[in-house]
Parts: sequence; C-alpha cells; structure tokens
Amino acid sequence: MDPLSALLAAIAGYLCGSISFARLVTRIAAPETDVTKTEIEVANSEEKITMGAVSATAVSMHIGPRFGFITVVLDTLKIALPALAFKNLYPDAPYLLIAATAGMIGHIWPLYHRLKGGRGLSAVYGGMFAIDWIGVFVTSLVGMFLGIFILQDVLVAYMGGLWLIIPWLWFRTHDLGHLAYALAVNIIFGLAMIPEIRQYIKFKREGKGVDISQTMQYTGMGRGIYKMARRFGALKDQPKSDDDKERSIA
Repeated sequence: MDPLSALLAAIAGYLCGSISFARLVTRIAAPETDVTKTEIEVANSEEKITMGAVSATAVSMHIGPRFGFITVVLDTLKIALPALAFKNLYPDAPYLLIAATAGMIGHIWPLYHRLKGGRGLSAVYGGMFAIDWIGVFVTSLVGMFLGIFILQDVLVAYMGGLWLIIPWLWFRTHDLGHLAYALAVNIIFGLAMIPEIRQYIKFKREGKGVDISQTMQYTGMGRGIYKMARRFGALKDQPKSDDDKERSIA
C-alpha cells in the first residue's frame, strides 16, 4: 500500500464527509429552522432526550420526512462516491476502506462546522454501498427487525444493523482489512453516540423509555417496517400527546 495514496484517500474522504447536507437542505427548505438541537419525547414522562447531532433524522423531525430522505441520500452519496472512485482506481488496494472510514469521521466531526455533525449511520451505509451493497439491506433490515420484534428496544433497532456489519463483512470477504473497517466504524459510531446513550440508559433505569412506535417513523425505512409491524401486531400505538396531534393535523 502506497502511503501517499492512502493519505490522499483519507483527505478526500474526510473533506467530502465534512459536507453537512443536513444544514444545506434545511437552509434551502426552511431557513428559519435551527436543526442543530433536536429532542425526542420519553414515554410516560415530561422529559426528553436531547440529540446534539445535525443529521438526516433531525431534518426529518424538524421539517418533514421528505427532506430527511433527501438528506439521507446526499449523506450516503458523499461517502459512497469517493469510496467507489478509489475502488475503481485501485481495485487491489484498501484505499476505499480508508476513504469510507475518513468520510464517516468527517460526517461526525466536520471540518467546516466546528466538528459538530451527525452520528454517522448514513455515512456507514454509504461506505457499505461501495464495499458490499447487498450488506446494506441485509444488516440494516435484520438489525431493525431484531430491535423491534424480538427485543423491543429502540437503541438495538437503531444500532443493530451496524453490529451485524462485523460478521457480515467477515463472512463475505474473510479479509482482515474489511474486518478492521467494520470494527472501526462501530467504535467511531459508539463514541459519537455516547451523549444519547447516556441519556437513554438513564431513562431506562428510571423505568422510562423512548416510544419506539414514534421514533421509527422519523425515517423512511422505519416507517415501512412500522407499517409491517402494526399489520402483524408486533407494535401498538401509544396515546398521542397534544403536540403529536397538532403535527398530525398539520
């Protein structure tokens, strides 16, 4: 592996990953909206989990799922395209893994926005599209079903797909480089999620929890699985708050 090419892959990936499409989409669609602070209601409580991430989920919650979906696509492409470029230029070298990892770091700690970005979920799957696109669908769907149907835990539903990337890439490649990538993105994502995980654990210990039926509907994939879960009786709607009713009417 050429050190100069590896450095180029890292720099290119990081600079592309630092582009904050959550900010750009919000600035164009709803310039008066502050997308840097987002709160999720805690079931059976007046408390809320505060999300510091500037992400597609935040865009979806603030200005609607259509713009959230646009942000997801753009965030995925900003990681996938540089990684694919290095994959095509150097098919026998691991530069695409370096570009994908650096892109995720840029997404979470962007150079252009004082190191305050998203949490990296779309960035990970952007890298996976370049590495093994089938794994994007397998790991994300299985992880979400595991969290929703089996464990009924929103954190598992959110993070389970990333955990499954580790055995999936090893099964598909038996390559230590790909295994290192899978471990690295999980560690990086876990570090980025520490503030939200601490709040989540705190509320769970107090017997409170995030309404999984509500949080699933912040993403396109979540809404699709939510409808299936309702059809099979795996989930039941929680009573809506006044704020939720107002949003439904709007």
